[in-house]
Amino acid sequence: MTATCRRWPSGSSDALDPAGSRLSAFVELHEVTHVYGGGETAPAVDGLSLKIREGEFAAIVGPSGCGKSTMMKLATGLQRPRRGTVIVAGQEVTQPIKITGMAFQNPVMLPWRTTLRNLLLPLEIVEPHRSRLRANKSDYVARAEALLAKVGLEGMGQKFPWQLSGGMQQRASLCRSLIHEPKLLMLDEPFGALDAFTREELWCVIRDLHAERGITVILVTHDLREAVFLADRVFCMSARPGRIIAEREIDFPRPRDLDITYTPEFASVVHELRGHIRTAREAA
Repeated sequence: MTATCRRWPSGSSDALDPAGSRLSAFVELHEVTHVYGGGETAPAVDGLSLKIREGEFAAIVGPSGCGKSTMMKLATGLQRPRRGTVIVAGQEVTQPIKITGMAFQNPVMLPWRTTLRNLLLPLEIVEPHRSRLRANKSDYVARAEALLAKVGLEGMGQKFPWQLSGGMQQRASLCRSLIHEPKLLMLDEPFGALDAFTREELWCVIRDLHAERGITVILVTHDLREAVFLADRVFCMSARPGRIIAEREIDFPRPRDLDITYTPEFASVVHELRGHIRTAREAA
């Protein structure tokens, strides 16, 4: 079991494999700077560059407030950068994109809708599903029920969110993020509010969904164990204004069992990433 690391110089933008060859990217941010409105003058991210390969599971870690969530908003078109370019699936991002699914720390389930109807909500918004939903309702319901079964919620579709535990709600939220079959899944600290045992169970759910579907995943997390267990590569960000300061290739074989998190090799990678975060904090 091995893992390779390289530091990024300020402004670096090329994703490389361990041999140093250039790789095509599915998600690319090039020299991105973003300043929020409302009188803000300091950038949230400055000179942020990274490339993520199609089908890759990438994790973003860094000090609190470093711009991790801002990066996700830029990649999905929810925010436009002040400078720089954002490219997803070969197209420059100038507005919110439809090929993305998102899950957050708070499941954000509508309490007056059943779990099944919460899952169907993106289909009422995103084309071409919106135009097809009425005519193909039974097919979409079957898709939703299959997703629920996949994450251990078979038969829970008619329950309301308040009838589900926090972990069950988060599983349902993951299903909702996948219902429209996105090509890019964005996970913004989706397990941060859960207890340790439930969190690790959901790591395995995400691991299996990624292996089965092969979609590109970007995970923002403060949990370094989570990042190393799930990701193919981990990107470390500097303190605000955020940029990529280090990249760790994770070569632990897949599928990964939770037992790997107790090995010396795994602990060594976590320790090294922690060192990058500590350095970023001290440099702030």
